Amino acid sequence: MIAFDLKCRNGHVFEGWFEDSRAYETQRRKQLIACPICSSNAIDKIPSTFAIKGTPKLPETLSKATPNLQRINREIVDYVKTNFDNVGCDFAKEALKMHYGVTEPRNIRGVSTKEEEKTLRDEGISFFKIPVAESTDTES
Repeated sequence: MIAFDLKCRNGHVFEGWFEDSRAYETQRRKQLIACPICSSNAIDKIPSTFAIKGTPKLPETLSKATPNLQRINREIVDYVKTNFDNVGCDFAKEALKMHYGVTEPRNIRGVSTKEEEKTLRDEGISFFKIPVAESTDTES
């Protein structure tokens, strides 16, 4: 399909859709195209505005910022690894113990299931998740 901007002899501009350019020419010659405003069959194609779609580029400031964002993310992950106790799969249990005063409050990190996270929220325990990329090293 192709769309053309069309204009009748009375100056009305409208759009017409055709299978191809040849179909437009055939229909125009047979006076099958009519202006939707005045029904004139004297129709001509007019230049239309168009755009060429290219691949979007990141703004220069954003592409320059990407390495900084990666560096900041790495610094956050390193800080958490250094300053939080890794309780592994016991994250929810340890958070609940601290919440109810069974153990002293401390910074902890670990993993939890969606169900455990729901329980923590229901109990009023605040936590947040930091996405960490998979690592090939064995340090945790």
